[in-house]
Amino acid sequence: MEVAFRLLALLAVLLAGTGLRTIGVLNATRTERLNAVAYYGALPALIFVATYDQAIGSLVSPALFAGVLLVLLSTAILAWLVHRNRTTDERRGVAIIQSYHTNLAYLGVPLVAATFDANVTAIAIVVLGIASLIQIPLTIVLLVALNGADTDLRYQLSRLATNPILLALVAGALVGSIAVPIPGTVVVCLDALAALALPLALLCVGASLEIDLPDVDPVATGAVTAVKVAAMPAIAWLVFSALAVDDDTFTAAVVMLAMPTAVSTYVFSSELGGDEQFASLNVFVTTVVGVATVLIVVMLLGGT
Repeated sequence: MEVAFRLLALLAVLLAGTGLRTIGVLNATRTERLNAVAYYGALPALIFVATYDQAIGSLVSPALFAGVLLVLLSTAILAWLVHRNRTTDERRGVAIIQSYHTNLAYLGVPLVAATFDANVTAIAIVVLGIASLIQIPLTIVLLVALNGADTDLRYQLSRLATNPILLALVAGALVGSIAVPIPGTVVVCLDALAALALPLALLCVGASLEIDLPDVDPVATGAVTAVKVAAMPAIAWLVFSALAVDDDTFTAAVVMLAMPTAVSTYVFSSELGGDEQFASLNVFVTTVVGVATVLIVVMLLGGT
């Protein structure tokens, strides 16, 4: 029951962000500023605090890398099969990428950190790193190929090198690997900032969710949702069961890959010729429905 109450509280905060946007409290400017605090401050602090005292290198295994890669590619192939006959290239591309591109940073890592122990959280951060290096380039390449977008592919991919969340992962891994001592005051300050990661991220996600009812395609959105929050967790469960990884790795990988569609897919869709309204609706629906499916996954895995 504790897990259920926690996830319902997360849903309440997320919907509060949507409500605050609707009444004008979280307008575009304020949401952008709040997002900057989360993206450049709270989330990197959470990543660093969870990794600076861990030997991250020992958590990275061929099985973990292969499992994440196999889940993402298998889901992408399934998504192509399901969505190949969508009415337009713009909608087809969005449906495919939103069926596998997962909200790892804004929802995944903060939720794992709030629900499981430090070792599971550290592994979840490794999953974040591996999956980001796979799903972001894959999404960019697919949208450019399907939509014929006029964009600098090298520039889009180079943005990975300046991603503050991935930079925090690298910094934490380096500090942990060479056992650099971090002053207690710094750790306390970072812990305080990291504690804001989940509520800030949820408010930002909620404030970004929009529905344009005239453009609703329930069949297409339902298919995206089914692949993302039902099929993909099932694929992750099967893959990591077959790989016979340890319990902490299994838990971290399955929970992280069970998260709903990333809000960044809306941004990629906007920049690379996708159907923006369709993308926004899918983020909203997968996030709301995903709370229930993540609850089931967490309870099956014994989250507290």
